[in-house]
Amino acid sequence: MQVILAEPRGFCAGVERAIEIVERAIEVYGPPVYVRHEIVHNKRVVNELSKKGTVFVEEIDEVPDGGVTIFSAHGVAESVENEAKRRKLPVIDATCPLVAKVHIEAQRYEREGREVILIGHKGHPEVEGTSGRVKKGIHIVAKPEDVKNVDVADPHKASYVTQTTLSVDDTRDVIEALEERFPSILGPDVKDICYATQNRQAAVRELAKEVQLILVVGALNSSNSNRLREIGEEKGVPTYLIEDTGDVDPAWFEDVERVGITAGASSPEQLVRELVAKLRDYKDVELRIQDGITERVRFKLPTVLADAGEDPVTPDMRQFAEL
Repeated sequence: MQVILAEPRGFCAGVERAIEIVERAIEVYGPPVYVRHEIVHNKRVVNELSKKGTVFVEEIDEVPDGGVTIFSAHGVAESVENEAKRRKLPVIDATCPLVAKVHIEAQRYEREGREVILIGHKGHPEVEGTSGRVKKGIHIVAKPEDVKNVDVADPHKASYVTQTTLSVDDTRDVIEALEERFPSILGPDVKDICYATQNRQAAVRELAKEVQLILVVGALNSSNSNRLREIGEEKGVPTYLIEDTGDVDPAWFEDVERVGITAGASSPEQLVRELVAKLRDYKDVELRIQDGITERVRFKLPTVLADAGEDPVTPDMRQFAEL
């Protein structure tokens, strides 16, 4: 069976930065450090950081006085930030810079007197964080058909921003519906969606041309991982989202000669390696990496943690030599 690894896959720069922030904070300040919500959507990452001394909390009021507090990569509402300031908690913000860019755009539109429409999924931490950065409230739409229910005071003063992890195609459809209803609407170009989201989605589209089955390694509550699964299915290829090797069904591989593997932006490469090893239990595996984009984006650490170590190394075939 030929197994093709998508390129790129797995950790993006925002996730790498967030995890490094937590690990460095433990080194600098000592455990425990407190993280509001999961730092990224991945059980393996959360469990490993917990072992090192990270305490994950749902809300700031669970952090003891003086506890080093880290905001997750998804970003937080301004009210959360203000509550941390009121309590004088030492805060390190691990919000992905690309999510922070969306916050800035939404606030700029509001200052210009525009109502803000957010293309995203209600309940997602990133959407909650962005919504909480706009003082007058925000309209949330996920699908083109949601647009007809948006009620703005002045149709000539509408604007939109997007959740970074959505499907490029889905976002484009919603933007077109918004532009049809509000011809004067302002917003970023669809290309402003997170580079990592676009690259991983493009890789899956290419992968679907070569394989009979796709496995997406990612958390069930990961928006970008679910989008990868949906894209594979839209291309007519059976596609399964798995959190680890325990979710794999051997029956999937009967009469299958070519399998594609990708991983969501918050999934560590170790999970991909374990999956490849699992597949070798079923069949002889010929492994190759897809020709694709090599990402070299790196985001700086916050100033308080800026004594950085070596940059992560881009995954390559050498990691799989022992498999």
